[in-house]
Amino acid sequence: MRALALAYHDVVDGGAWDASGFPGPTHATYKLDRRAFEQHLVAVSGAARRRGTVSDLLDARAPASHRPPVLLTFDDGGSSAYSCIADLLERAGWRGHFFIITDYLDRPGFVATAQVRELAARGHMIGTHSCSHPTRMASCTWDRLMQEWTKSAAILSELLGEPMRIASVPGGAYSRRVAEAAAVAGITALFTSEPTSRCRQVDGCLVVGRYAVRRGTPARVAAALASGRLLPRLAQLCFWNCKKLAKAVGGERYLALRRMVYGVTSARVDGAPARGLPDRGPPALEGEQPGVQRSHVAGEQVRR
Repeated sequence: MRALALAYHDVVDGGAWDASGFPGPTHATYKLDRRAFEQHLVAVSGAARRRGTVSDLLDARAPASHRPPVLLTFDDGGSSAYSCIADLLERAGWRGHFFIITDYLDRPGFVATAQVRELAARGHMIGTHSCSHPTRMASCTWDRLMQEWTKSAAILSELLGEPMRIASVPGGAYSRRVAEAAAVAGITALFTSEPTSRCRQVDGCLVVGRYAVRRGTPARVAAALASGRLLPRLAQLCFWNCKKLAKAVGGERYLALRRMVYGVTSARVDGAPARGLPDRGPPALEGEQPGVQRSHVAGEQVRR
């Protein structure tokens, strides 16, 4: 089974990068300006031979096709999912996949519970992106993985009145254990950040790769990915494997270097100096260390 899934995050107006989702220069590199996203939609719509949703992959009754479906996915559950992205998708005849970090529901910059219900009612796919968005999910203990998947899935299931069966891995930190835990939690489709069109099964959970779209990615490249062209997909795979090795060797040092590099990159893309915003989620609560995010799971703290 194959699928061509594109991984987006937030879409904002006028370069207001912190208006939706997590603030900071690292996160901003994954956000698109509204005009750029509109160009992406036009290009991808023209290139996609078959539009689809994850239901096409999970429905055994769906007719077989040699053309893999193109899926549009959006991580983090930033407020632009409701205020901007969904409307643009619907006008272009698409339905998106919105992956929600449940600890951030109803927080400034993120979607509200009522908005998630409305998105689902409008035909968009809702999934979990964990409770707290661990930076290195593949390094979490088994118990922590189960907490992240089971609690977030339970919250969204209660919110929508139906079982929560789809998810995406935060930070691209995938491992087989992450998928095994998702399967135990009842997840039947898990999206990763591995740039591949081939889907595979892990304990009954369908693992689906995705091609990342960043700020500065030209619309023609997004269209080439959606059309299934080999060269741009191979380029992403090579880059992804290099990053995977760097993460494994560098650990926390890699994350620190990544924040520094993306801060410089953000400034260059904007054509203006970086604003020096903290590369993290909402400000630390009283008594917490800077750069440490409090999870709603067992009151623990998670370093971003």
